[in-house]
Amino acid sequence: MTPALKTLFRPACTLLLALSCAAPALAQVKIGVTISATGPAVSLGIPEKNTIALLPKTIAGKSVEYIVLDYASDTSAAVANTRRLTTEFKVDAIIGSTTTPNSLAMTDTVAETGTPTISLASSARIIEPMSEKKAWVFKTPQTDTMMVLAILEHAARRGMKTMAYIGFSDALGEAFYAEFEKFASLRKISIVASERYASRDTSVTAQVLKLLASHPDMVVIGASGTPALLPARVLAERGYKGSLYFNHGVANNDFLRLGGKDIEGAFVPTSPVVVAASLPADHPARAQALDYVKRYEAVYGAGSVSAFGAYTWDAGLLLAQAIPVALKTAAPGTPEFRSALRQALEGVRDLPLSNGVSNMSRNDHLGLDQRARVIVRVEGGKWKLD
Repeated sequence: MTPALKTLFRPACTLLLALSCAAPALAQVKIGVTISATGPAVSLGIPEKNTIALLPKTIAGKSVEYIVLDYASDTSAAVANTRRLTTEFKVDAIIGSTTTPNSLAMTDTVAETGTPTISLASSARIIEPMSEKKAWVFKTPQTDTMMVLAILEHAARRGMKTMAYIGFSDALGEAFYAEFEKFASLRKISIVASERYASRDTSVTAQVLKLLASHPDMVVIGASGTPALLPARVLAERGYKGSLYFNHGVANNDFLRLGGKDIEGAFVPTSPVVVAASLPADHPARAQALDYVKRYEAVYGAGSVSAFGAYTWDAGLLLAQAIPVALKTAAPGTPEFRSALRQALEGVRDLPLSNGVSNMSRNDHLGLDQRARVIVRVEGGKWKLD
């Protein structure tokens, strides 16, 4: 990061002051934020919300206002928030939402209003295939394709031959499974069972029994947040001794704390920031990851960092890079500025992030490569680089 960007990213206030640090009358750039600060995805949304308070309050001499709305893990609320941010608050860009179904549901509104949006959710379907509507949407988390391939490569090296899958019965769970269907056979791994459950379900015993009847070498849980623990608990209760893999939507401390012994030894493909201190000295994400960890933990306590807050931090880095470019074309608060901001995001090149290096383009609204992922193992209630 350049010295100028480092200056921009000095935290100006704590979370409690985040919304009052920039008075609306003085704000010249408005960034809307819609995240799941409550509901089933709260363990993802809280670190995202916390990180907003660390983002710069001034960029290129313009004050920045962050308008944060909670959609409580509800799709209709996410769409309503998006409509409110674009029409009532007239924001220049949006960060959000937390989860895949809600990010997908927002697409029509952000495209209709011409508002560049940086999603914090995983599925490649959020930005692929590129279309007139998706041209307004970017994302910072690694795609499900990247993480499925990481799981399959890791599992193949460990001699896994068969896998069973259980995931959410929504866009996240289906998209994650679709990638296994595409690529598992290439790694000579057979899918022997596939089940679904809802994020608010309280029992998955029937589904787990079907998985166990197939005697898989490994079970993959395609779910996010603490609801991903439900199948893991039942598998542990039923004495499953095979390998356990999770979607990258679980890499936070609530997952570790609540999972306990039921997830000991499990593998998770995740962001380099989760194990920043263990990264090789030459890893391209190490410097940014360590910087984010230091800043976040200075405010929220040691060991409080998660991948989800880092996705928000990276969204801030992208905007800090793109806003000065867009300002050369138009003034904030105008359709011309929003269009210029979208083009500036597409022009980001070789930007170090806490999760990798971003090289955006007109057809690639993620810009990350394989350096943006690692496999971690749960060991003694902590994440260990595997």
